[in-house]
Amino acid sequence: MSMSDRDAVFTALADEYRRLLLERLRRTNGQTLSRLCDGLPISRQAVTKHLVALEAASLVLSQKRGREKLHFLNPVPIHAVAMRWLRQFDAVRLEALVPEIEASLEPEMDRGREPEMEQSRDDDPDSARSVSGL
Repeated sequence: MSMSDRDAVFTALADEYRRLLLERLRRTNGQTLSRLCDGLPISRQAVTKHLVALEAASLVLSQKRGREKLHFLNPVPIHAVAMRWLRQFDAVRLEALVPEIEASLEPEMDRGREPEMEQSRDDDPDSARSVSGL
């Protein structure tokens, strides 16, 4: 997969309505434009433009059947991106990063918890009694 093909896939996936159209095709493949438009808050023309972008990225294939044009999901480009590009991030050892992440989050978590605990003790007389009773 070339860099321009990969960029076309990411550009196509960046739009929420395009992702929604892909999801609809994943659930029921081979839909007409009318059926894909059902229930969407955008115009038929906007759906057509989104389908053109998805076809340009090879994420959707279309086939004429009589007077109808059916649209089909093509998962190959998404799989290619996942296999070739996203997999390189799997090589990052998460186990090595966990202690660093936890250490950087601890001061923030402590600051976030202390005011809540002190505030609840000061504001609630029952809390103060139960703490002093310990």
